[in-house]
Amino acid sequence: MESLERFCSITLLVICLLLPSSLAQQQQHESIRTMEDFSGYPIHEPGQFGSINLASSLSVDAQGLQKQIDELSNFSDAPSPSVTRVLYTDKDVLARRYVKNLMALAGLTVREDAVGNIFGKWDGSEPNLPAVATGSHIDAIPYSGKYDGVVGVLGAVEAINVLKRSGFKPKRSLEIVLFTSEEPTRFGISCLGSRLLAGSKELAEALKTTVVDGQNVSFIEAARSAGYAQDEDDDLSSVFLKKGSYFAFIELHIEQGPILEDEGPLNFPFLHLIASSFFSFSFYAYIRSYLTTGLDIGVVTAIAAPASLKVEFEGNGGHAGAVLMPYRNDAGLAAAELALAVEKHVLESESIDTVGTVGILEQHPGAINSIPSKSHLEIDTRDIDEARRNTVIKKIQESANTIATKRKVKLSEFKIVNQDPPALSDKLIIKKMAEAATELNLSHKKMISRAYHDSLFMARISPMGMIFIPCYKGYSHKPEEYSSLEDMANGVKVLSLTLAKLSLD
Repeated sequence: MESLERFCSITLLVICLLLPSSLAQQQQHESIRTMEDFSGYPIHEPGQFGSINLASSLSVDAQGLQKQIDELSNFSDAPSPSVTRVLYTDKDVLARRYVKNLMALAGLTVREDAVGNIFGKWDGSEPNLPAVATGSHIDAIPYSGKYDGVVGVLGAVEAINVLKRSGFKPKRSLEIVLFTSEEPTRFGISCLGSRLLAGSKELAEALKTTVVDGQNVSFIEAARSAGYAQDEDDDLSSVFLKKGSYFAFIELHIEQGPILEDEGPLNFPFLHLIASSFFSFSFYAYIRSYLTTGLDIGVVTAIAAPASLKVEFEGNGGHAGAVLMPYRNDAGLAAAELALAVEKHVLESESIDTVGTVGILEQHPGAINSIPSKSHLEIDTRDIDEARRNTVIKKIQESANTIATKRKVKLSEFKIVNQDPPALSDKLIIKKMAEAATELNLSHKKMISRAYHDSLFMARISPMGMIFIPCYKGYSHKPEEYSSLEDMANGVKVLSLTLAKLSLD
């Protein structure tokens, strides 16, 4: 009881010391809001006020944003609550039309390039300066959720509306980009649109000549069916952007992991120190559940380096009962052994940042009573350290060769589909994002993105940054994917304020 009284006394004392300044700042913000509401106009001269004043005038229509997300999710080839939206399908085309309409309603100038990257621009007072860009994607893998990428596109449109409602006038133009095919679902190439924007000549040539989907439909044919790639020479180089085309690029995105939701003490971090000093561990764990509410914002400092591999083994098929075990050359077991080797080599790195996944494992002929004569694996491995990731790839290849020899099967393919370097967020953009979160009284932490994003390739064009918001239990790429109205509104506010800060630079 005495410990509890001491704890309460100390807590009350510290809160009393902090509360006056907090209330004063809040009252100042409320006064500004009251005057603006009464007059119907911002009390500042547009474009001339400080970011603290701008922060107080940002108002997000979170309900409207949720309504748009729900409406966009209806353009899907899977029943609700799942979303399936694959590149250049009818549903994808309708979804694109929906977003272009929202851009136009926001007063943006809308254009599209040859592969369907969509741009919506708000001209600044000095339109010849490189613009500040933001955006994400709206394609969705089969049976996924409705927030991945979409929050960064529709949230960007709402961020522009927020700034317009506040009376802000940009110096640099602000531009939203809806990227084509961030997901690799149809053609096996992730971040297709942003890779092309970053000037990948190899990809442009492959798309023109060799790339087909699972139904043997060529990329050019699919693009034309959706109204794109109309050039007679199939020249996709018109999509390329020069380095420095943008002053900065910022992407708003759900975290797709549980860190933000799981971390973060309620307003007063010092309470945890005090509580842990005065109480037993079990009682501290009990009260901690009441002190922890999660963090509001993730300020991304780097995007991990991803790589994709395709591997095929060929053996001798046969009857599952007639061919005895010593005489088998089982391509399926070779694939299974390699899948376990992937896990082994990733763990050997002894780094939490090294991950590997065998996302596809197919066997031919795929009958229960037939020994597999062929097997096909697709492997994803990532790390924030490019050299460490490449070491894992080398070990996987060595294991594939060893397994093929041991099991007397043929390693018919070992192909590195892509092997991208990591991308670092720009220090100035990190600073501006963190400042924006602080001015909005939102908790935040610096963190790494281990998932692929279009920002990885936009970093080759301009300085880049990313803003993460929490999502329920870290769920993504599944129907349970969810982000709350409050978290989305927080993300849109941080994006709005960061765009404004960079626009005035």
